[in-house]
Amino acid sequence: MSLSRRQVTAAAVSSIPLAFAAAQTAHAGGRHHHPRTLYIAGDSTAAQKYSDAAPETGWGMALPFFLRKELEVANHAVNGRSSKSFVDEGRLDVVLGAIRPGDLLLIQFAHNDEKDEDPTRYTEPWTTYQEYLRMYVDGARARGARPVLATPVERRRFDAAGNAVPSHKEYPASMRALARQEGVALLDVQALSLALWQRLGVEGTKAYFNWTATEQDNTHFNPPGAIAVARLVARELLRGRVLAHRDVRRLDEEIPESWISWPEPATA
Repeated sequence: MSLSRRQVTAAAVSSIPLAFAAAQTAHAGGRHHHPRTLYIAGDSTAAQKYSDAAPETGWGMALPFFLRKELEVANHAVNGRSSKSFVDEGRLDVVLGAIRPGDLLLIQFAHNDEKDEDPTRYTEPWTTYQEYLRMYVDGARARGARPVLATPVERRRFDAAGNAVPSHKEYPASMRALARQEGVALLDVQALSLALWQRLGVEGTKAYFNWTATEQDNTHFNPPGAIAVARLVARELLRGRVLAHRDVRRLDEEIPESWISWPEPATA
């Protein structure tokens, strides 16, 4: 299957998260000596959240707590995006326009790739999903950066016997296969988060997801959940030798929920 991208500029994309990310990128690019940066391309489970969404928290918001200050995080993850729509909206172009040799590109998609009722987002796990992911991998490598694939974090789902059950069908297996084929580092966040939800149990997991008086959200996290998933990601980055011990911190320390903050939404 031949894939094409719509060429759109960052200015043409009116989403607030993209504007926020682009502003971060411009700020970093203005420095004469830039630190190494870890870019995140992903969906709402990782994305920056704003005050109007609190207490919903993306795990990308908590990842800097586990990384040394010399390693910056540029979180380009956006609510509702799939590996396909992120490309089609020009968001990968924005990332690849900013990324530099020595940087990292962490790629987590599947939650929205699975939505077969929506042709703007749907990808088939063993064909188009892998083809789109290769765009991220090849794009990073062409610029001297290192791609890192992360299987999608699991939703909160349990069967009648209280067992945590997977929800992402063939997508994690497809990503694992692609990582082997392309020699890309893999963070198996799906397997690790599923095991964590199993340990926490049906009731215990409610304290990690965005359960409020008005909402019972089994996909998105609150601060404790985002911190827990970010810890899994940081540990996997170390275990897979993507990062060295000097790059990480606090892997076994408690992180106060008060460290999470939600900025005000950007205005046009």
